[in-house]
Amino acid sequence: MDILTFGAAGAALLVTPGPTNTLLATAGASRGVRASVHLLLAELAGYLLAIATLRITLGPLVATAPLVGHALRVVVVLYLLHLAAALWRHGSGSASDAAPVTLRGVFITTLFNPKAIIFAFTLLPPEGDAASLWPFLVVLGLSTATIGGAWIVLGATLRCGLGHVVPAWLGYRCSAAALALLACVILAPALGAP
Repeated sequence: MDILTFGAAGAALLVTPGPTNTLLATAGASRGVRASVHLLLAELAGYLLAIATLRITLGPLVATAPLVGHALRVVVVLYLLHLAAALWRHGSGSASDAAPVTLRGVFITTLFNPKAIIFAFTLLPPEGDAASLWPFLVVLGLSTATIGGAWIVLGATLRCGLGHVVPAWLGYRCSAAALALLACVILAPALGAP
């Protein structure tokens, strides 16, 4: 795959709603753009670490032991459900006043984001050393910052535009529901659902 095709495919993948984008939009809505921009570093670090780990360590293991892949899927689902519960509680007002979206939360969510699997095994060239992958990783970094930033701006814009009409708790509850639904979608293939 050439670098332009990778950039287009990567951008299409990154722009789709998912757990990391949900958190970024929630952060933008709850804290604003300026206070949320630092979360983009956690997103990029999560993707890079996940891709490296998948390609170097887990790729050969998952290929030879499919049960490992199912176990990883279950771990991702459990984490997404934990995150959904935390957002739901925050939306009910029973959580502390601390911001529900943290640097650590974005990093871990991105680390377990299924999109990393697609980058690691489908979009990035299958063979290559660090030098040949470098241009692809630069494009991934720029795309991550641009698209993640857009999700933060979207969250902040929706909150400003709908702040007097839609209560804040509804945004947290919708984010929680989206994460729980995503967890079900990820788990379904492991359970043999069609």
